[in-house]
Amino acid sequence: MSEDKPNRVSAEVTEGDHRAPNRAMLRAVGFKDADFGKAIVGIANAQSTVTPCNAGLGPLADAAEGAVRKAGGMPQMFGTITVSDGISMGTEGMRCSLVSREVIADSIETVCRGQSLDGVLAVGGCDKNMPGAMIAMARLNIPAVFVYGGTIKPGRLGGEDLNIASAFEAVGQLRAGRIDRGRFDAIERRACPGAGSCGGMYTANTMSTIFEAMGMSLPGSSTMAAVEGEKLASAAASGTALMDLVHRGVRARDLLTRESFLNGIALAMAVGGSTNAVLHLLAIAHSADIELGLDDFVAVRERTPHLADLKPAGRYVTTDLHRVGGVPLVMKALLSAGLVEGGCLTVTGKTVAENLASVSGTPAADQDVVLPLSAPKYPQGHLVVLRGSLAPEGAVAKVSGVRHTRFSGPALCFDSEEACLAAILSGAVTGGEVLVIRYEGPRGGPGMREMLGPTSALIGRGLGDDVALVTDGRFSGATYGLVVGHVAPEAHVGGPIALVADGDTVTLDAESGTLELAVSADELARRRAQWTAPSPRYTRGVLAKYARLVSGAERGAVTD
Repeated sequence: MSEDKPNRVSAEVTEGDHRAPNRAMLRAVGFKDADFGKAIVGIANAQSTVTPCNAGLGPLADAAEGAVRKAGGMPQMFGTITVSDGISMGTEGMRCSLVSREVIADSIETVCRGQSLDGVLAVGGCDKNMPGAMIAMARLNIPAVFVYGGTIKPGRLGGEDLNIASAFEAVGQLRAGRIDRGRFDAIERRACPGAGSCGGMYTANTMSTIFEAMGMSLPGSSTMAAVEGEKLASAAASGTALMDLVHRGVRARDLLTRESFLNGIALAMAVGGSTNAVLHLLAIAHSADIELGLDDFVAVRERTPHLADLKPAGRYVTTDLHRVGGVPLVMKALLSAGLVEGGCLTVTGKTVAENLASVSGTPAADQDVVLPLSAPKYPQGHLVVLRGSLAPEGAVAKVSGVRHTRFSGPALCFDSEEACLAAILSGAVTGGEVLVIRYEGPRGGPGMREMLGPTSALIGRGLGDDVALVTDGRFSGATYGLVVGHVAPEAHVGGPIALVADGDTVTLDAESGTLELAVSADELARRRAQWTAPSPRYTRGVLAKYARLVSGAERGAVTD
């Protein structure tokens, strides 16, 4: 825990007559004489109408601002950006999704450093808001709290719950003749009924629940619906909690320890979280100077059962998890089994174990959203790290809901997501193939696009169990099926995935953790001698800058 000390802003802006211009400018935004001795904290507000995930964040930021002021602080609101993964999915714009994580992190860090703020509360909704904010908090190492904007409620059609993945899968179902145009249009109109982040255990809800497990958000706050009153109350309570951290001198890295990262990984395994969790946790750990690697995900997976039956591979959405006890229920079950560390400090000022002292870790008998430790959905976690001749530096698969954990077949190669999707929708993919999508990695994309279009089309056409997909890109949290992403090294830097030819046998085995290409070393050497790196897709602007800076997926695709 950090030593208590006077806040930096008040000291800097009140020290000496030469600070009069600083004080004058602060008076213009509402400061009075008594306010210069108060802690000045930032409210990083990602309110935006470019996505339903962020459309309701303004009132939450206002509630947090009011609570900070009531607790004796001087809140300073500023904005940050978002890119909607769901809306940009399958388009050129999706290349900006992962890039936005870095822009969000850089923007929050820049304002907090530039204004010498004493703490920061970030309010975010869409997928990259959360890791972006957390990267900034780890870099800054000032008191910090994250407020999740909340999850969307499911849409309804004929008694069936819908979500954004329903709309993507409907594309393949329509092309395969499995639904008619009327149902297709009805799904599209009803899948997303209002504000909030995508409703299953997709990337946004995965990261929000992980951050609660890591102690960076208030207990119970990560699974609330965006449109419920409790979300507003939780935002206000978060502002109060931040001021307590400021007064006590508790900084972000007092909470972001190696043990808290392992707790977050365990929670992700238990609830069936997105493969993106691997990428983002590696990046946040990098910013916090915490040693974390792919082998840590392997170790936690092996000892952690999968307890929650949540979409995309399960039946329920995140509001259902909230209804039966949310993250506290799952964490208490894991704590009781010795699978998480209870001594980690959290934003409440208490440890994980103290927060959970009055919580039952036994799921109620009249529900099956969260299963007991004695009868889990799967005995081990669902996020699998693969290595082998096709991925020497690692790859990540999600095996929940798949019929086969081992698949071998001839490669069918595509140098872009669009080319693969066209082949699926045209009927050129019939089953038995391993689809290889390359040049979509962090540098080659650039931006490591998500592949929800192709994977949903496979599900929609009924090929989810008959085709495997391997890519140096990544997957939406809504993806399920036999898919492997984050292949490293990526194709653009000459990784083995660049050398695969149509018809080569590719074998993935989740049980042994391998991803192999059945091509001799001599043949690969011959192909490598003929291979040349493609020209960059972008030579100016944010995407070109990102491509020059970004690391491989095995390091979290970091840029610093």
